Amino acid sequence: MEVKSAYIHIPFCVRICTYCDFNKYFIHNQPVDEYLDCLIKEMEDSKVRDLETAFVGGGTPTALSYKQLEKLLTAITRIFNISGEFSFEANPDELTLEKVQLLKQFGVNRLSMGVQSFKPELLDVLGRTHNTSDIYNAVTNARKVGIPSISLDLMYHLPTQTLDDFQDSLEKALAMDIDHISSYGLILEPKTQFYNMYKKGKLKIPNEDIGEEMYEYLVERMKQSSLHQYEISNFGKKGHESEHNKVYWKNEGYYGFGAGASGYVNGERYSNVNPVNHYIKKIQNNERPILESTFPTKSEQMEEEMFLGLRMNQGVSKKRFYEKFNQSIEEVYGQTILDLKQRELINDQQGYLMMTERGKVIGNYIFEAFLLNE
Repeated sequence: MEVKSAYIHIPFCVRICTYCDFNKYFIHNQPVDEYLDCLIKEMEDSKVRDLETAFVGGGTPTALSYKQLEKLLTAITRIFNISGEFSFEANPDELTLEKVQLLKQFGVNRLSMGVQSFKPELLDVLGRTHNTSDIYNAVTNARKVGIPSISLDLMYHLPTQTLDDFQDSLEKALAMDIDHISSYGLILEPKTQFYNMYKKGKLKIPNEDIGEEMYEYLVERMKQSSLHQYEISNFGKKGHESEHNKVYWKNEGYYGFGAGASGYVNGERYSNVNPVNHYIKKIQNNERPILESTFPTKSEQMEEEMFLGLRMNQGVSKKRFYEKFNQSIEEVYGQTILDLKQRELINDQQGYLMMTERGKVIGNYIFEAFLLNE
């Protein structure tokens, strides 16, 4: 299958958030221009030219200066012909009118803003650099310039966060008539500040029941809005679903460019080296900047097909499964499917296997049920 999507990684941030475990570095004193030169070289050397979706993430791409951003956008649009969705991650306080105009000028048609919360105290706890007014300004700027699709990220199950806090943030986002909302519960990832604080007893996380209550509220509230749920954590207006992220959930191929970026091409899952200086050195030596490379077995590919596809409301296509693996879903997972159906955690409708509303709340349990023992 021809690969038509690319993820491009900018690993720099103005400040490191307390919960984040992505490959990122404090931008001060980093070789940003040298990194961009190497990133551009990696994209050029790939020989990839036609894309349907491109996603520039981080770190924070908008942490780049205007000049650096212009350099990156010029290169991306010179190297690639992007026929569909061109997404950029952004921090609200970095989205000046000038930067948004620049993004629009180069064809960016989707902005994904890391808002996380509208409550100032929670933004402080998360180590965010923006305040509530920055969120409104960023959305206003994006609308003024005419960015077609605006998405906000909101988090729940945060330290000290109450259900009222989460409801308030959600209402404020919906009141702005946003096109898309992604909402994720906090996961304590190793190597993050939050994880270290938690281990030392300096961080209190609300119990799991409160997290589930917040998620259930989210799903019910969205049913009353103009945004429909199409994936466990994602809600969009018609025509505003994230086409790039759907590539991941459908277990299709994508290129990964930049330090720490991952890709899936011609059956190979790979990840690039992490530290910026290591990545730069590899590119300058004309080496492929790979840290790890694996070729998932047929069994592993089937597992991925299930636990990624079940994230979507549409679910996993039985027809597509058979076409990919030359085995029916029932042949491989018959007993697991039967057990989960009896417990009303999955449905089997019109050629698709999908999670029930109850199933979505305990999604991780269902995903684990589809892991085969080789």
